[in-house]
Amino acid sequence: MAECQCTLRNYLSIQLQPGYHRDGDIMIGGLVSLENFYPLDHPSFTTVPSFEGQAYPSGLYYYNFLAFVSAVEEINNNSELLPNLTLGFHIYIPNSNLFLTYTAAMNIFSGMDTGIPNYISITSGPLAALIEGLSAEQSSELSSLSRIYHYPQISYISGNLVMSDPVKFPYFYRTVPSELHLCAGIVRLLKHFGWTWVGILACSDENSMRAVQILREGIEQSGGCIEFMETFRHSSSPMLQNMNNVYTNIITSSAKVIILYCNRQYTYFIMITNIGEILGKVWIITVETEFFLPSDYSDRKNILVFTVAKKNIPSFHRFVHEVNPVVFPNDSFIEMWWKELCNDQCPKSIQRSCINNETSGYLIHCDIINYGDSYNVYNAVYTLAYALHDMMTSSSGNTTLRIAESETNLNFLPWKMLHRYLKNLHFKNVLDEEIFFNENGDLAIGYDVINMIKLPDGTRSIEIVGSYKPYAPPGKDFTINEKASVWKDLFSQAPPLSGCNPNCPPGFRKLTKEGKPICCYDCIPCSEGEISNQTDMDTCIRCPEDQWPNQMRDACIPKVIIFLSYKEPLGITLTFIIIFFFLITTFILGIFINYRDTPIVKANNRHLSYLLLISLMFSFLCSFIFIGHPKKVTCILQKIVFGITFSISLSSILAKTITVVTVFQATKPGSKLWKWMGSKVSNSIVLFCSLLQVIFCLTWLLIAPPFPYLNMRSETGTILIECNEGSIVAFYCVLGYLGFLAGISFIVAFLARNLPDSFNEAKYITFSMLVFCSVWISFIPTYLSTKGKNMVAVEIFAILASSAGLLGCIFFPKCYIILLRPEKNIRKHLNRKIR
Repeated sequence: MAECQCTLRNYLSIQLQPGYHRDGDIMIGGLVSLENFYPLDHPSFTTVPSFEGQAYPSGLYYYNFLAFVSAVEEINNNSELLPNLTLGFHIYIPNSNLFLTYTAAMNIFSGMDTGIPNYISITSGPLAALIEGLSAEQSSELSSLSRIYHYPQISYISGNLVMSDPVKFPYFYRTVPSELHLCAGIVRLLKHFGWTWVGILACSDENSMRAVQILREGIEQSGGCIEFMETFRHSSSPMLQNMNNVYTNIITSSAKVIILYCNRQYTYFIMITNIGEILGKVWIITVETEFFLPSDYSDRKNILVFTVAKKNIPSFHRFVHEVNPVVFPNDSFIEMWWKELCNDQCPKSIQRSCINNETSGYLIHCDIINYGDSYNVYNAVYTLAYALHDMMTSSSGNTTLRIAESETNLNFLPWKMLHRYLKNLHFKNVLDEEIFFNENGDLAIGYDVINMIKLPDGTRSIEIVGSYKPYAPPGKDFTINEKASVWKDLFSQAPPLSGCNPNCPPGFRKLTKEGKPICCYDCIPCSEGEISNQTDMDTCIRCPEDQWPNQMRDACIPKVIIFLSYKEPLGITLTFIIIFFFLITTFILGIFINYRDTPIVKANNRHLSYLLLISLMFSFLCSFIFIGHPKKVTCILQKIVFGITFSISLSSILAKTITVVTVFQATKPGSKLWKWMGSKVSNSIVLFCSLLQVIFCLTWLLIAPPFPYLNMRSETGTILIECNEGSIVAFYCVLGYLGFLAGISFIVAFLARNLPDSFNEAKYITFSMLVFCSVWISFIPTYLSTKGKNMVAVEIFAILASSAGLLGCIFFPKCYIILLRPEKNIRKHLNRKIR
């Protein structure tokens, strides 16, 4: 019977390069991409796909391969980790081609260079897992193959959002965080610098679109806006056709910040075009493309890169310095890596020697600024090794391995039990950092924000300017060092501003424009009594009651405490007026005492005149209590002394008026009023009327006494220290009683206006009461309409004016006669007037 043969036809114009193989008791599969590959177009599947494209080798990716090899060698040399077992590897370099990726994966699963579905070669140890560094799209596609064979798939690059679902991707693990945290970190960066007006360039693949949607929502929730968003298809021809439109949009946009959300291949492709040459923009890149851009590129750009947090592994550092083309003479990729290293990262003085001699001694002079994803690769290999170690040493995993027996190779399948140990894995790596997977299979690490600067010798240096740690406590999860950032182009070494309009400075608040995005707003000053101490505040903050905005309205300052002081012009003026009237009153009192035996003094009841003058002196002096810092004692004395002294003055005037009327009526025949002409009657009137006022004042003190009060609203920006009446009813009772005394005196004096001239003091009293009442009637509306310390001045003016009115109207005419017309101050003249 003839043998039947099945031949698988290869339609590819490119072939998968031979893999890197090292035998071991347990094998690890590896898919490491060393090139940036750009397909010319997506296959239509109406014809045989060509899978043609443009490939750009990158020496940066070679570090990932070296980290893989270095980690395996370390583990094999470690007597405490997987003792008596040797790890081997089977690594392929599919170079971002999806067809070649599937081919390489089938080769790894089959254990041979020609992959055959459902066939496993027995020439080497069993396969434990697959470690890959593919793009998000390819990693997602490969997971469908991993699900069929149930092999753990550990990615050291892909942060694909979709693959965080452990139900859909039960065998997927990664040593990088989910891109969900990347989006959150970008939002935090934008918010820190106040960049609210940004543009987004993104690839059109499913993962990028999903991530950009989450990013957009985060930006808008934090108060930002997207001015434009451009997408690129995953093919070169349409992408190039769209470049001019994208270039025009970026040039004409007002956004200073552009977020480039693509995979590494397309990020590199975009940044080396004329789009990357646009000045005056800050680029936020989500992959480490910058590290393999031309050496002069970082001198012309403002680029902030979000990269998975990396560490320098000392053992790997030594391993890299021992690698050169002489050590691996048959490796074509090492020549590419070495050449790129010499040209881009070594000083020009040794570049020629570096290339020609190709010895590791020159490497110490080169600026190896980045080891690619070596730290992630290192962690991926070690997580697998520790999981295998836990499985081998666990009481439940007591399988005895006999590697030399082929039967064991066929029957022992590590992946059957390995998933449980990967999910529960928790260990510390050589840097003493805790490594474990969360419930979604993601490594619990964060991102670094890096900026690249060009040093004077021409080499480049990485500056870690910030970090985002999603698993850190709030407040410590995001840090940024603005001083470490180097701003180029048009920004004069200062962080640029990126907003729809200029930021609202402190002292202003935002007012959203109708029909415009929330980021487009007008700036209006804060209202009276409010401040804004930050830029772009939505609402102003009201100052505490004892504070007031400064002139810029960006800070609250203590209000100015005001009161009527002796040091200010108004206080000084009032003081001189008080002293002047006090001295005038004292002078008049002296005149009356000196001329006490003259007829005019005796005829006007000199004792009441003395009492009236003394009470007027105290009335003038009580004005001093209103000047100066109000205190509890002074507030009480202001109202009480004022009320009592004025009641004595008005009572004395009332007694004088009644005395004049009584004397005149007693001279009539048959009158019995002579009994009421003694001094006891007048003194009793003064005492009784004054005592009533004293009772009013004491009641006032007992019910609600006056007290010092901080008036915050009297005048803008000031605190007026004033005396509060305590009981406004009691205050107006005191004033009303004074008005009552003045009214009675006015009526009695008015009725006595027709007495003979010599005794007719009543007409002067009438006029004085008219002045007194006019002053205090006009005082009430003026007092109520006045604010600040002028209220106190109004009170003092009313006291001085009314007291001066009494003094002038009653005593000035008598002083005139005493001093200037003494011939009228004789009894003969008085008797003649009476007749």
